[in-house]
Amino acid sequence: MRVLSGMQPSGAAHLGNYLGALRPWVDSQSPDAFYCVVDLHALTLDMSPADLRRQTVELLATMIASGLDPELCTVFVQSQVPYHAQLSWLLECVATYGELTRMVAFKEKSQRSQGYRVGLLTYPVLMAADILLYETECVPVGDDQRQHLELSRNIAERFNARYGETFRVPKGIQPVVAARVMDLQDPQRKMSKSLASPLGTIYLTDEPADLERKVKRAVTDTDGSVRLDWEKKPGVSNLLEIFAGLSGERPDAVAQRYSSYGDLKRDLAALLIETLSPIRRRYYELMTDPEELNLIATEGARRACAVAGDVYDRAARAVGIA
Repeated sequence: MRVLSGMQPSGAAHLGNYLGALRPWVDSQSPDAFYCVVDLHALTLDMSPADLRRQTVELLATMIASGLDPELCTVFVQSQVPYHAQLSWLLECVATYGELTRMVAFKEKSQRSQGYRVGLLTYPVLMAADILLYETECVPVGDDQRQHLELSRNIAERFNARYGETFRVPKGIQPVVAARVMDLQDPQRKMSKSLASPLGTIYLTDEPADLERKVKRAVTDTDGSVRLDWEKKPGVSNLLEIFAGLSGERPDAVAQRYSSYGDLKRDLAALLIETLSPIRRRYYELMTDPEELNLIATEGARRACAVAGDVYDRAARAVGIA
């Protein structure tokens, strides 16, 4: 089954990114899987060129360090495959202003600032191009992305009706349920790359001592009972969810083994160190060998272009520009 997934280089990858995206990518990687750093999407953010370049390289290294094998799947940087931007323009000429302004994400983000970038309005079309370029069959979508997938389907169907059968219309599938990873200091909000929380965020490159300190200082409560209860005990529930996400157990099964927060935190810190230390070591090996990263990106872009180029050429011929 053809798979495409991407991640924005908007900050250092954290535990939520690993459990929610990177590890599932690793588990499902195959010659039909394409994984990319979506740096073009990051242009909608307020980020300096230097930061974008650096974070793109860092995320590429993180993806490989987490277990993606460039020999088994295709790993690439979105901007190095020109067909993404080229197809996005063709699709923008099929999409309508009305349907783009109805996107919930656009409504929320555009209200936060005056003079928002046009890319904020049109980036769902670029997402559609990402999906359609690789003849993606099924797209794992959570509730926050369901509207964008539906737009991709509508654009593909409209294009096919207007210009002839060109694109495979993707279907949405329920993603694998991942651990619910919340901020260790504020368990009411998700762990985030963009919202700095030094003690609340577990980064994949944290040193063992940092992991121990963050888990030790994680917010809990005062009643001392170890149980899963998101309403009354969000801090403890967060620790249980993280433990279960790493170990493959159910959170309630983890809770039954512990009678104190201290023991739970001690064992969770040890599990985090065991899981993340190999990723951290491999990450720094890659970051000290830019030539290897460059070769991975170049080969990934070549393989991605071989697929995306054929689809783009088909679309260009359909509209009459090739």
